Amino acid sequence: MAFELGTGILRGDFAPGTTLPREAELMERFGVSRTVLREALRTLTSKGLIGSRPKVGTRVRAREMWNMLDTDVLEWYSRVAPPLQFALKLQEMREMVEPFAAALAARNHQSATLAMLTDAHRAMAAAQNVDEWVRADLRFHLGVLTACSNELLIPLGTLIERTLEAQLRLNAKRAEVYNAALAEHTAVYDAIVARDEAGARRAMAGLLGVTRERIET
Repeated sequence: MAFELGTGILRGDFAPGTTLPREAELMERFGVSRTVLREALRTLTSKGLIGSRPKVGTRVRAREMWNMLDTDVLEWYSRVAPPLQFALKLQEMREMVEPFAAALAARNHQSATLAMLTDAHRAMAAAQNVDEWVRADLRFHLGVLTACSNELLIPLGTLIERTLEAQLRLNAKRAEVYNAALAEHTAVYDAIVARDEAGARRAMAGLLGVTRERIET
């Protein structure tokens, strides 16, 4: 119920500032009980999508109030937003964060986090199909964030994990071969291992440049 109503709001079925239909109408529309409906409304309220006031009803909040950094909201939005628009917004976010994360990983990685990154890189090199490649690719990018040794960046990986995996899969399928970007990932990995901060930043920026080309093509 929260998913159905939430995606409806994100899609524009219920415009910001408008009042949602009465409970009875929503219960009939979605085929749910009052208990299920009210739980869904509480969920959407906690995510910033709606707000309730006495004698006013439940209204859709302004877009800038929506918690787009909620894992559910982000995934719901990825399902209803124009695909190219969403992919480019996610890409912009990655371009702002990942090159500097790679530099931090080069500076701050420890034996345990480097081992995780090494395992992910080896899995990418050994991948025999798209699924194996995507799983390893996701582990690699999340591993870079972990290797930063910055506890504020690690949750970012958890936040975008599901949508990032979908983007990585699409990029792999658009490439000439699924592992076409192995050399670019290796450049990032080698720079991190060598503790070359500037090199890691450049290599990650280059890798994301390839990703952007595939998105825009």
